[in-house]
Amino acid sequence: MEEFLPKEEAVIFNEVQLILAEKRTALATLRTGIAVFALPMSVLGLLITTSRYYRASEVLPFLAPLLILCALLTVLGTYLVVRSLLRLRRYDKVISRLKQSHPILKHLLDDAPANPG
Repeated sequence: MEEFLPKEEAVIFNEVQLILAEKRTALATLRTGIAVFALPMSVLGLLITTSRYYRASEVLPFLAPLLILCALLTVLGTYLVVRSLLRLRRYDKVISRLKQSHPILKHLLDDAPANPG
């Protein structure tokens, strides 16, 4: 494909491919952040549902480190989600700027509705 394109357009297409690869990485980070964020919630839900089988004062040496770990995982998950959302927004802005400055990209990457039927 590159042999049919002028050199400048080939460079622009490579830039867009790089930005889209970075966007995929940010989406993977978002997915990981959501999973890390969901883990402490499921652990706490399990602890709450089984709370009638134990007394918190008796299992405090086990419960305190677990709750600290859950808090740390919640902070890590939140950080990953926020960071990836900010990066996704930045990559969308870069792609938008490239589409505005290069008409061939606007034609290829335009948000056209899908044809029904």
